Amino acid sequence: MLKGISKYIGPDLLATLHRMGHGDEIVLADAHFPGHSLGPLVLRADGVRVAQLLEGILPLFELDTYAPPLAMMQVAAGNILDPAVEQDYMHVIRQHAPGLPAPERIERQAFYARARNAFAIVVTGETRKYGNLILKKGVTPVPDS
Repeated sequence: MLKGISKYIGPDLLATLHRMGHGDEIVLADAHFPGHSLGPLVLRADGVRVAQLLEGILPLFELDTYAPPLAMMQVAAGNILDPAVEQDYMHVIRQHAPGLPAPERIERQAFYARARNAFAIVVTGETRKYGNLILKKGVTPVPDS
């Protein structure tokens, strides 16, 4: 265990976050997400909710400022969205990026296509429907020396 690193961030996820570059995307997927069949690197965070994972990731991870840094799946016709899902995520996100807009919503198949091209997918223990979130990495500020 390391000081200053959340207990929700395992060594594989920490290494993955470190290897990502500007514009790379990581999917924080709910427990129902078909991550293993989509192709990119899949990490497991069973038992961890997406909001908890965000609490661990966002102190380490700069969100993109050149393109929309957040995306969630659009609700399919006939389904009902629980607004608490996005609210929970945005509560954590805004602690680290106060002015950030709400996630863009993209159609289900387009979301899967984008996930196929992600740097990695983290399958979490999130069980709420439409609990998937894509984060786009930004440029990490480098302090002047």
